[in-house]
Amino acid sequence: MPFATLIEQVQHLLETQPDRECVTLITHNDEYTLTYREFFDKAAGYASMFKIANLQNGDLVVLVLQHGEAVICGFWGALLMGSVPSIFPFLSDKQNPQSYFNSIRQLVALSGVKAILTSTEFEQGLRDVLDGIDVRILTIEMLVENGIDIDTNPLVVGAGDTAFLQHSSGSTGLQKGVMLSHRAVMNQITSYSAAIRLSPDDVIVSWLPLYHDMGLIAGFIMPIVQGIKLVLMSPFHWVRDPQILLRAIDCHRGTLCWLPNFAYNFLATRIPNNALENLDLSSMRAFINCSEPIHAESHRLFAERFAQCGLRTDALTTCYAMAENTFAVTQSSIGAAVRVDTVDRRELMDKRLAIPTVDNSDGMSLVSCGEPIAGCEIKIVDVDRQLLTERQIGEIALRSNSMLSGYYHRPELSQQVMHDGWYFTGDMGYIADKELYITGRKKDLIIVGGKNIYPQDIENLLNEIGGIHPGRIAVFGLFNEQLGTEDIAIVAEADSEDEEVRTAIKREIRARIAQNTDVTARYVQLVEERWVIKTSSGKVARDANRQKFIQEFLSPDK
Repeated sequence: MPFATLIEQVQHLLETQPDRECVTLITHNDEYTLTYREFFDKAAGYASMFKIANLQNGDLVVLVLQHGEAVICGFWGALLMGSVPSIFPFLSDKQNPQSYFNSIRQLVALSGVKAILTSTEFEQGLRDVLDGIDVRILTIEMLVENGIDIDTNPLVVGAGDTAFLQHSSGSTGLQKGVMLSHRAVMNQITSYSAAIRLSPDDVIVSWLPLYHDMGLIAGFIMPIVQGIKLVLMSPFHWVRDPQILLRAIDCHRGTLCWLPNFAYNFLATRIPNNALENLDLSSMRAFINCSEPIHAESHRLFAERFAQCGLRTDALTTCYAMAENTFAVTQSSIGAAVRVDTVDRRELMDKRLAIPTVDNSDGMSLVSCGEPIAGCEIKIVDVDRQLLTERQIGEIALRSNSMLSGYYHRPELSQQVMHDGWYFTGDMGYIADKELYITGRKKDLIIVGGKNIYPQDIENLLNEIGGIHPGRIAVFGLFNEQLGTEDIAIVAEADSEDEEVRTAIKREIRARIAQNTDVTARYVQLVEERWVIKTSSGKVARDANRQKFIQEFLSPDK
C-alpha cells in the first residue's frame, strides 16, 4: 500500500473512484447506499463541525452514538481533522443508564477527552454526569451541512501519529485505550488483506459492534480504506432478527463475514426452517471465526444447518486477533479446511503438552487459528518468558509492524505487557506445524457473546452486598456447548443459612450485575465459610474454584 496514512488512502479513492459504492446501511425499515463521494462529504461535514468547535490535531473525540450513519461518518470526520476518535459502546436495554453514564465520566476523567459526539437524546444525561469537567459536548443535530473540502485540510498528519483509540471494554467500565498509529493500521490492512486474498470484487457484510476490534477493523475501516463494498447493520437489530445477516449476504452477494464463536450456534439454532427457503450463501468465500475461543462443534452445527443454502465447509475459517495488534495476528488458509488437532487431555492438563492422540475417549479437539500474517511473528514462552518448543503450552507473545504504540495515559500498563518489542498477550496456547492453537487464558478473562468480562470487576461490584463475606467471592467462566460461548458463574460465601435470606442475597447479586453490566450470571451459588479457594498470596484462585464448582455442583452424580 503506497500511502502512509488513512487520510492519504481515502483521498486517493475519492480522486480515482468517487462514484464507487462505499457502504450500504441496513436499518429496521430500509436500506440505502452511499458512494465514496457521498460518504466523505458527510464525514467532511463532521470535520467542519469539529473545526468550528476548535478541536486540534491529536485531541481525543469519543463517539456516543447508535450504530448507523452518524457514528461512521463522525468517526471519519474526526480522522480528517487530525483528531483521535474512539467509539464508546452504546447503551443497551440490559444496562442501568446511570452506571453507563458514570463509566463515560470515568473515561473522560482518565483520558482527557476533549469532545463527545452524541445525539440530543443523550445530551442532557451527559451534561449532568460530566458537570465540572472541561469537555465539549457536540450533537449530530449541530452538523454543518456544507463541510470543508478534505483536500484542503490544514492539519498535517504523519504515519507515526495516533489515528484512533480502540478501548478495551471491561465489565463495569472502560479499562484501557489502545493507541494505534496510521502506520500500524495501514500495515495491518496490507498484511491482512493479503492473508484473506481481498479483491475489489469482495463484499463484506457485518453486524459487529464498532467499538470492538473485529467490527472496527475488519467490518469497517479495512473495507473503506481498500475500496471494498461494505454492507452494515446494527448489532441490536441482528440479535433481534439474526436472519437479516444471511438475507443481506444473499441479496448483496456477500463474500466475507467475521463472527464470534457464539454467533455460529446462534445462527444455526435461532433461524426458522422456512427462512432457509431460496436462501443462497454460495457467494461466501469465508466466514471467519474470531474474538472468542473457537470450537469445532460450533463449526459443525453451522455447516450442517446451512449446507442446503450452498455453504461450503471450506468457507469456515479462523483468526486470532486483538486490539493491541490493530486486529489480526493469525489467519487460517482461505479455501482450505481448518485444521483440528486432537490431543491427549491428561497430557495437556498435567504436563502442559499438546500430544496428538487417536483415542477420542480422552482426546480434546482444538481448532487451529492459522499462521501469523505477514509482518507479525509469534512465540510461546513459559512463566519466566523463556522460549518454549513446538507443542509446549505457554503464554503467546507477539511482535509485529501493526502493534499498539501504548495504552493511552496508562504507561504503567504498557510496561507490564511490553518488553523488547514483544507484547505478552496473557493468552495461552501452542504452535504445531507453524499454526497457532489457543488453549486458554493466563488472565482471568471471561468472554460472553464476544464481550470481555473481567471477573475482578464483578467481584468488586458484589463485595458490598450485605450477608456476603467481602473478598470471599469467585467469578469465573464455564463454556456452554449449546450456546457456543461462556456462561458466568458466581460463588460467594454467605453468613446465613436461612433460605429466605439466601434467596434475597441471590436476588441482589443478579440485580447488581444487571444494573451495572450488560451481561447476566447463569450460576449464582452461595456456599459455606472458607469454601472459596485462595492462593498463598491471598488472591482468589479462579481456576481452582471453577474445578471445585464443577465437581461439587455440576457433576452428573450430584
